[in-house]
Amino acid sequence: MYVTCSKDYFESYFSIASAVPSVPCLILNFFLVNRVSSKVRILSSLVVMLLIFILTTVLVKIDTSAWTKEFFVLTLSCVVILSGASNILSASVFGVTGQFPMKHSQALISGQAMGGTISAVAAILDLAVASDVTDSALAYFLTAVVFTLICIIVYLILPSMEYSRYYLSISNEKSSSSSVEGAATGDSRPTLEANSPPIVPILRKVGVLATCLFYNFFISIIIFPTISASIESVNRESGNVWTTIYFTPITCFLIYNFSDFCGRQVTAWVQSPGPNSKILPTLVFLRTLFIPLFMFCNYQPRKHIATVIFQSDVYPVFFLSLFGLSNGYLGTLSMIYGPKVVPKELAEGTAIIMSFFLGLGLAVGSAFSSLAQLI
Repeated sequence: MYVTCSKDYFESYFSIASAVPSVPCLILNFFLVNRVSSKVRILSSLVVMLLIFILTTVLVKIDTSAWTKEFFVLTLSCVVILSGASNILSASVFGVTGQFPMKHSQALISGQAMGGTISAVAAILDLAVASDVTDSALAYFLTAVVFTLICIIVYLILPSMEYSRYYLSISNEKSSSSSVEGAATGDSRPTLEANSPPIVPILRKVGVLATCLFYNFFISIIIFPTISASIESVNRESGNVWTTIYFTPITCFLIYNFSDFCGRQVTAWVQSPGPNSKILPTLVFLRTLFIPLFMFCNYQPRKHIATVIFQSDVYPVFFLSLFGLSNGYLGTLSMIYGPKVVPKELAEGTAIIMSFFLGLGLAVGSAFSSLAQLI
């Protein structure tokens, strides 16, 4: 019973395990932003992630057939810890990046999507050439260990770069001047240096953008990967390798991640609609229509919706391309606008608030994604 349940809800379990921990971790990160330096938050997150990847690499070579249930729980626990650490990491890094020109925030977000694209390509190549699943898993996790170590080294080098010192010093000077002005005027309110960023003033500035970010990723996580990975080729019965082996890795993961990357990259050249436009929230809300579009593809298993309207593999490819492009473009616009519509000294706190709403959208959406299994 346990095995069957785990198999049926596998994607939902991992979506929930990866998304739900982001909310408390992002809240924690917000309250730590002016109490614990970004350097400590970033390095501690990277170290935690490194340790988890090392543990997972070791487990690859251990026979877990005698304790399948315990191993599944351990795997989910590792996903939870990794998710928490990576969310603190990404929010902290985005907070620091918010102190730089907008192009750097855009590059950071595009880089995240590029990572997904590279992973999808690696998975497809693995299907084509690998002969042993254990060796493939070992290669994946060793790669994660190596790249995490590289991230730690590169981040330690960052403060020594003159370019980064310039922009970080500007932000520090503005924060310090705000504290001095408060003391000079006899303002007894807690200073920004000693406390968390002021939530209400920030939300007044970025409330609509934060809502757009929340809803954009709420819709995205409902569909990807729970629904999109369950769409099968309409010609699956033919038995060829495209319909049985490569259809899901290519149509679901590669096409979505590449389209998402393209959508994020476009924002480097085109930034429209603007942060105060009503068109942006309208476009974000219209992404809701993707849910019925995907459900009427060859989504399996079908329980209550018997009709497959889109009787061609072209449809899920087209829908996923548009879905990924819209997620990357609209999500990136909402994210990068946030820290730029507030005073410079509030940029890091605003970036973390925006990251919170992104994580909240993923968490709530992952909970709703399990309902797709009942349709």
